[in-house]
Parts: sequence; structure tokens; C-alpha cells
Amino acid sequence: MFEKMTEQQAREEILSMVREYCDTFHRKKEYQKGDRIPYASRVYDHDEMCNLVDSALEFWLTSGRYTDAFEKKLADYLQVKYCSLVNSGSSANLAAFMALTSLSLGERRVKRGDEVITVAAGFPTTVAPMIQYGAVPVFVDVTIPQYNIDVNMLEEALSEKTKAVMLAHTLGNPFDLAAVRAFCDRHHLWLIEDNCDALGSKYTIDGEEKFTGTIGDIGTSSFYPPHHMTMGEGGAVYTNNPLLHRAVRSFRDWGRDCICPPGCDNLCGHRFDRQFGELPLGYDHKYVYSNFGYNLKATDLQAAIGCAQLEKFPSFVERRKHNFARLKEALAGTEDKLILPAACENSDPCWFGFLMTCREGVDRNQIVPFVESKGVQTRMLFAGNLIKHPCFDEMREKKEGYRVVGTLENTDRIMRDSFWIGVYPGMTDEMLDDMAEVIRLSLQQ
Repeated sequence: MFEKMTEQQAREEILSMVREYCDTFHRKKEYQKGDRIPYASRVYDHDEMCNLVDSALEFWLTSGRYTDAFEKKLADYLQVKYCSLVNSGSSANLAAFMALTSLSLGERRVKRGDEVITVAAGFPTTVAPMIQYGAVPVFVDVTIPQYNIDVNMLEEALSEKTKAVMLAHTLGNPFDLAAVRAFCDRHHLWLIEDNCDALGSKYTIDGEEKFTGTIGDIGTSSFYPPHHMTMGEGGAVYTNNPLLHRAVRSFRDWGRDCICPPGCDNLCGHRFDRQFGELPLGYDHKYVYSNFGYNLKATDLQAAIGCAQLEKFPSFVERRKHNFARLKEALAGTEDKLILPAACENSDPCWFGFLMTCREGVDRNQIVPFVESKGVQTRMLFAGNLIKHPCFDEMREKKEGYRVVGTLENTDRIMRDSFWIGVYPGMTDEMLDDMAEVIRLSLQQ
């Protein structure tokens, strides 16, 4: 078939067939009342599949041209200087936190035993890098119905060992960035925004509207299938600080000192003429390690999908906002039994989910099974209260490795009484209305 074609002609023929294949066999089934409604699903078309095959035909299996393009496009979208693609949102959090431990930061670097203020109501990989490194998470409570850090607890959580604050924007709802940023500036602390559930959310600070993830020192994103956009597995770390960017790249790329991307040599022009540590003069710079790092790179196959998703992303943002607003309107009048979610002041959230808390006397263990039985998928707010989980058993028993400031009353309530449903951009108005109807029915049981 390809004997009389050039390579470019053959590629175009293959991609034309891929488009036709996707349009024929990956068409989304039209929703019918009674169909199961997942909390999340991939939204894609032949653009993503063609990019994926285009990358596969090159067989450049590590980071390459699509990675470069994705990092530039995401940085441009967020209006930041630097972006690093990694293999997951959890890896993004790991690289972001470990960047704060780099020796290049001098006295500001996070050392073992230093403290990081965070919350227990969330996803474990916001906190895991601190514990694995030997830093001490300091947990404070959250507010309902914003489900983000209670900023009134920040000063009480502060100690002479505090070096950073690392927080997630819960289900797309920004935390009070003005208060947290001011607190960090006042005490010379680093701020990491776990933006994995909030890509596309905005917050107005000092009179300027900015994307969440760009107001702190470092932001992170996840591109796991349920998230705001996807590349299957994947994540990103972004910053405006060149020193932090260099540290992120080092920890992502095995901890090496060299900045050459895969397949490139001697960008600095000094590969064989410098001395590092106690290594011999002229030791190959590609194998000099300034940090104890990892291999957290994504593949170009993933980045190719991400490039197509980024083109659609503004429409995803608008649809998520529409879906959230329609659900909230459809559930108006249920506030006597459910606490409905509320956006943080000065924010414009790109919602990841619609989170509800049962009021006193309303049993979540009756509501959720009923909703699920009617085909509507639900989720808890991730860990609920992270320190109640088995991974904390040893630390709880020894009473070491973390601190709790005040009570975690709202965190425990979320663990006991809260659940959420999806607002992903593939949902139709009919699906949203059916979900609201099911929830209303559940409250009558």
C-alpha cells in the first residue's frame, strides 16, 4: 500500500484512516434516561487519537517535540514563565515539594523536621511528599461550604520551624488566596498550590484576576482521566521562579545537574570542563547529580493527547461552570437537608465536582446508596480526614511525625456527612436534571 508513497504521504493516509476510525467507532452513545451517569469521563474526538498515532509513528517514546509544545502551550495559557510536564499529578506534587528542599535555596530550603501547614481534608499525595522526606505536616481545619483551609487558624499553626504552606483548591473551588498569600509573605514562607482539581479556576488578588496555581510560588496539575483535561496519566509543575524551575527539572530528571533534554548533549557548552563536588575535573556533566531525584517524565504519546486537549480546554471550563450552575439551581430548596457548595469570595471556580454535606439528622449512609442504586455515581471528598487512615496508624500510636492545631471538627464532619457528584463537560442538561431529581428523591426516603 505504501510502496509508492513518501513517508509524509503514508503518514497522512494513516491519520486520515484514524480520523475515520475514531468517528465511526468512538462515537459517544446518546444518553437515555436511566443510563448510569459517571462522576467523570473523558471528552475527546479524532484530534486526540490522531495526535497519539502521529506521535507513535515517530516512535520517540520519551519526552520530545509534543512535550515541548505542551509545556509551552500550558505556560502560555496560565501566563507563567516555566512549565514542566511529569507523569502524574502525584509526581507533580512530589517534584514541587522536593524543589523546596534543594540546596540551591540556601536557608530558605525545607529541611527534615521543618513544618508545612496543610489540611487533612483532601487527597493524600498533597501530604505524602512531606512525610516521605521527613518534614512535618501541620494540619488545620477547613470551612464548610467552601471546604478549604480555615485561614483564621494560620497564625496559630505557625512555629519557628514553619517553612511552607501546601494546599489544594478543593474540587476546583479556590482557597482564600489573598489571606494565605499575605500570611506567607508576612512570614517569608513558600506557597505551593495543589491545582490538580482546579485547572482553569481564577482568583482576583490585588485587583488582578489570575489563574489558580500561578499565585503561589509553585502550582501543580493532574491530567488523570477524571480531571479537567486528560492525557491518561500525566501532570505538570509550573512557576515564575527560575531557581525553583531548575530544581523541579532536576528532581524530575533523576536529580541531575545537567539541563539537556533527552537526546541532546552539551547545551551549556561545558560538558567536560568543570568540576562538581569531589568528582574529577571534566567529569561528564550529564552524569552529575545535584539532588536525590527521580524519573518523573511523561512520554510524548501522553503529551500528544494533551496538546489536543488544551485546544478544547476553554470550552471544557465553560461547560463545567454551566453544569455546576444548573445543578445548584436544580437543587434549590433542598438546603434544609443539604448544605450546597459555595464559591470562595473573589473567585471564579472551574468546578471539578458538586460537593454536598448532609445536615444534622440526614444520614449520608442512606442517601448515597440510594443515589448509586439509581445509576448516579458518587464520590467522597477523597480521604475525608487523612490522619484517620491506616497509613497514619504508626504515627498516631507514636504521636510523632505530624501536628494538629485546634480541632478538625469540620474535617471529621466532611468525612462523615459529605459526598459529591460530577460536572464533567460531557454531561448534558438532561443528565444534570436527572441527577438532581435522584438526589431530591433520596431526601424523601
